[in-house]
Amino acid sequence: MPTVQHLFDAMPADRRHMLSEIAREVSLPRGTRVFEEGHRADRFWIIRSGRVTLDQHVPGRRAAVVETLGRDELLGWSWLFPPYLWHLGAETVGPVEALQFDASAVRTLCEEDAVLGRAVYHYVAETVAERLQRTRTRLLALYGPEGSEEKDL
Repeated sequence: MPTVQHLFDAMPADRRHMLSEIAREVSLPRGTRVFEEGHRADRFWIIRSGRVTLDQHVPGRRAAVVETLGRDELLGWSWLFPPYLWHLGAETVGPVEALQFDASAVRTLCEEDAVLGRAVYHYVAETVAERLQRTRTRLLALYGPEGSEEKDL
């Protein structure tokens, strides 16, 4: 379970409505390619139920799954940073219910309202930092000296 708070909980109460007005509920069937590595990042999602795998292209092989996301997790952060291209691919493991946001509309809200912008950037930064830590932990477990995951964490 993620330790990063939910996007709406990260917002000041008087700003939540701004994001909720542009959120759209979507249902994605099992096996849906949500986005492709290197393609334009024009939206993002908060997963309400189900799971989505993140994968990375490996030349000459099948894409490697690098993480699985679930309930209340942010799916996609590349939309916030130029050049707005996905760093990974994503696919649903089973049926997924999510809130979908138009990236351009959210970026505009962030530029127009500094309080909302700070909250969104902080939320995304927290999410990226947590995922980086989870990746570090997995790498230590796979490649670190025996017992290093206990000493270094």
